[in-house]
Amino acid sequence: MDDIDRFLKEDLKDEGDVTSDSLFADEIGKAHIIVKEDCIVAGLKEAKKVFEKTGTRIKLQVKDGDFVKKQTIVAEIKGQVRFILKGERLALNFICRMSGIATETRKLVDKCRAINKQVTVAATRKTTPGFRKYEKKAVVLGGGEAHRYGLYDVVMIKDNHIKSVGSVEKAIKRIKQKIHDKIIEVEVENEEDALVAAKMNVDVIMLDNFNPEKGKLIAKKIREINNDITIEISGGVTPDNIVDYASFANRISLGYLTHSAKAKDFSLEIL
Repeated sequence: MDDIDRFLKEDLKDEGDVTSDSLFADEIGKAHIIVKEDCIVAGLKEAKKVFEKTGTRIKLQVKDGDFVKKQTIVAEIKGQVRFILKGERLALNFICRMSGIATETRKLVDKCRAINKQVTVAATRKTTPGFRKYEKKAVVLGGGEAHRYGLYDVVMIKDNHIKSVGSVEKAIKRIKQKIHDKIIEVEVENEEDALVAAKMNVDVIMLDNFNPEKGKLIAKKIREINNDITIEISGGVTPDNIVDYASFANRISLGYLTHSAKAKDFSLEIL
C-alpha cells in the first residue's frame, strides 16, 4: 500500500463513496480540472495516480512546474462518474496544495535571483506529517531546494544540541569522530560560534535569526576563514525581507514555504 492508497482509504474506509455509489451505476462521464488563478502548477503526477487507482483515465494538458494562466484546463478525465468523483477531492488536494507551494517558491526565487544569481531558496522540515515529500517536491518544482528530508540525511547541529553538549566546539568534535560521510551543518546564534565552526571546517553554517547587517558582516568573516563553507540564512526570514539577505547568502531557508503558502484554486467540473 503506497501513500495514495492510504489517502484514498482515509476518504473511503470500507464503505466507499456512499453518495456517488447510491446515485450512479456504470454511467460514463467526462470531466476536466481547471485552474482559477495564475500559478505554477504542481501535483499533477500525483493526481494522475489518484484517478488511475480509482479506475478512470486522465490526460494531462500541462506539466508539473509549468506556469498556467487562469481558466487553463490542466487535465481531462474520462470514466465512470462515480469513479471520477471518488478521486476528485484527493486529486485536487494534491494540486491545490502543491501548486500554492510551487508558486510562492518561484516568486521568492525570482526576487532573490534578481540580486544574486547563485543564491538558493530552500524548504525546512516544518512540513505536514505524512506529506513532507510532496511539499518538498513542490518547492523543487518552484525552483527551490528541498534541503534535508529528515534527521537521517544531513548532520544538523542545532541550539539544543550545543546547549546539551556544552559548546559548539565540543559538538563538532563529537560529530566528526563518529560521522565521516555526511554533510555537517551547524546552526549558530552568535558571531563567536560562527567563527569557531568556520575554523573547524564544517560544510554549512546556518546564521539563525540574524538581521541582514549583522549576517552580512559575519558571512564576510566566515569566508575570510574558509571560502568553501556554505552560508545559510534562516530564522525570521519572510517574503518581505528575504531580498535583504540575498546578496551575501548561499542559501536562504524558510518554513513559510511549506507551512504558510496559500493553496491555489483549482476545480473539477463534470462536462
